[in-house]
Amino acid sequence: MKAKKKILAIDDDNSIRALLQILLQRRYEVTSREDGYEALLWLEQGNIPDLIIADIQMPKMDGIHFIKMIKKSGYYRDIPVIVLSGSDDKTLKAQCESAGAYKFYQKPFNPNILLEDIEQMFHNREELDVNFRYA
Repeated sequence: MKAKKKILAIDDDNSIRALLQILLQRRYEVTSREDGYEALLWLEQGNIPDLIIADIQMPKMDGIHFIKMIKKSGYYRDIPVIVLSGSDDKTLKAQCESAGAYKFYQKPFNPNILLEDIEQMFHNREELDVNFRYA
């Protein structure tokens, strides 16, 4: 049996963290943190998730700064980051993409679409790994 993929959910809103936990816990191992700073501390303890879902507007360390920090790291730069934001600002979306975000969702988001996109992303990454190993 395959180990569950690990997802780190970062959001200062308790209801969003709870929603992500409920939505994802059947298929994935989900860990939550309230802001980018707490998430970085968790990562520095040797935890490496397969995916990070992050809010943008958070206390202590916002999502864009968090993305930039992990994308500079040799350990974490290949972890895909999905952004959830309450803003529909196109400049903010472009900043997230420029920082290295994999996808951007505006809140409120459709949980089923998010789940489908996560599953598709993991499937695509596994296919790439298999093709790379046998090339």
